Amino acid sequence: MEDHRTIPSLGSNWNPCRSSYHCALGGGLVYINPPPHAILLHKRSPWIWKRPPKPPSLLICSLSLYKDGALDLISLIRSPKPAACFSGVPVVDLSKPDAAARLVEACKEFGFFKVTDHGIPVELMRRLEAEAVKFFSLPPAEKEKSGPAKPLGYGNKRIGANGDMGWVEYLLFAVTSRPLSCTLMDFLREPSACCFRSALKEYLSAVRKLASQVLELMAEGLEIEPRDVISQLVTSEASDGIFRLNHYPPCPVLRGSNYSLTGFGEHTDPQVISVLRSNNSTGLQISLTDGSWVSVPPDEESFFINVGDSLQVLTNGRFRSVRHRVVANGMESRVSMIYFFGPPFAEKIAPLPQLMGEGERSLYKEFTWDEYKKAAYKSRLADNRLGLFEK
Repeated sequence: MEDHRTIPSLGSNWNPCRSSYHCALGGGLVYINPPPHAILLHKRSPWIWKRPPKPPSLLICSLSLYKDGALDLISLIRSPKPAACFSGVPVVDLSKPDAAARLVEACKEFGFFKVTDHGIPVELMRRLEAEAVKFFSLPPAEKEKSGPAKPLGYGNKRIGANGDMGWVEYLLFAVTSRPLSCTLMDFLREPSACCFRSALKEYLSAVRKLASQVLELMAEGLEIEPRDVISQLVTSEASDGIFRLNHYPPCPVLRGSNYSLTGFGEHTDPQVISVLRSNNSTGLQISLTDGSWVSVPPDEESFFINVGDSLQVLTNGRFRSVRHRVVANGMESRVSMIYFFGPPFAEKIAPLPQLMGEGERSLYKEFTWDEYKKAAYKSRLADNRLGLFEK
């Protein structure tokens, strides 16, 4: 008979500083703080657990992972109601004559928008997604051959080097623009990965063209010349691109609860823009100007564009770098693909002279992309990175 153990509720004796409840999770242990009344442990099976009696009204604040002698904390977030999806996400149809104006309006109000009629085949998006799912379905030992992420490669739960944690595993690639290529991990050099390599290259090429189109429309909407004044920053030979494949697996222990796990903590993107596509699973949330969080309805056939910190500076605050996060509700597997478009390392990031009005002063100290990226890598996700560079 397998070794089982049931942990009873500690009730009023529970001490959040030293007590926890746990169940097996892929070779590690999961701690829920404070605990439900009882969780059934199964030492050898990844997931066998028993729903406990309804616990008293306690604030569940975190889920911890214990593996290989390390304890990692992932925050829990109260789940929004299904009807809480935000209906006000700006939609920009790239085929319409008012696309430039609508795009600029969205950047000013939200720093975030959805693009449709973009010309990229849905089949291509699904092809790369399928290849990513194949990789993330491999045994942990196989995936870990491509890690740990420092910062490139395969990562699991640890985001960056400064203590941020999330219910996520990912692949992170560096991308060069001319010629278009990305860092190949060992598994992608195998003959069996030819479909992954092909889909990845084709997808990156298509999204790069989309980003150029979007940035040129921004310049048009801002009424500045030349039209490629922003796009050339992220498509030159020395431009610094990053591509990320994220997988947010289900978390069975949260099913039926009113909580979600932090998949990727709140942050802004340091780059100029980022182009996101995900499957039809919910999870992405953005912060509005009043600080409230709203859920973005998924749409696997469209792309979502985030304004990054660098673009906020280039427009002297006219565009807003959007604060966003991903929550994992425990029910569905979410796969997202994000292409981050950064300028060359030596590029000075300062308000575009074409935009500055008479007597207008820069809100920011001048800095290079290299300086800003290094500062971002030293910070926590939720930090106000631009605050260090404000005048």
